[in-house]
Parts: sequence; structure tokens; C-alpha cells
Amino acid sequence: MQMPPTVTPRAFDRLAEIGAATDGKALRIAVEGGGCSGFQYEIALDEPREDDLVLEGAGQKVVVDSVSLPFLGGATIDFAEELIGARFVINNPNASSSCGCGTSFSM
Repeated sequence: MQMPPTVTPRAFDRLAEIGAATDGKALRIAVEGGGCSGFQYEIALDEPREDDLVLEGAGQKVVVDSVSLPFLGGATIDFAEELIGARFVINNPNASSSCGCGTSFSM
């Protein structure tokens, strides 16, 4: 059995800053086919659904649907601020390669 993804305190803090839970939203992390490497991450604010894995911290939620969960086992969901901008990032040990944009990967 794979370990579920983990969320850093920095990612939960960023969700609190933007008021996600106040609006009844959670950060949804999904994996879809496509992108330049075969799979791509879809990251959006969304309402939790019945079949989601819900990860909670600092009064905030990150959700992963059951189809995406096997692709994200052991992954770390973080928030990074860099010169090129600020964004949620995923460190996925299951990815054998990824593209420069960080949203596309292969397994």
C-alpha cells in the first residue's frame, strides 16, 4: 500500500492566506493525461467531493480524487515563492521525469 501524499505547513498557510476554507473551498490536486511528458497536474480551488482523500491542516483542506491518488502516493505538496512567481508545487517520487514547467511528468 502506498503512502498518501503529504502537505507542508507552508502550503496550508498559503491556503489560509487566500481564504480558501472561508469560501468552502479546498486545494484540489488531480492527475490527468496530457502535457509534454504524458501526465499533468491540475491544481485548482474546488469543493471537496464524497470520494476525495481529504488532507487537513491549519483549518485548511487539500483534496485528491480516487483516480489521481495512485499517481500521488508519497508525494509532497508544497508552496514555493521564487523569482518567477509563487505557486503550489508537487514533489512526486513516482515521476521518472518531468518537464521544466513542473506541471507535467512521466512514470
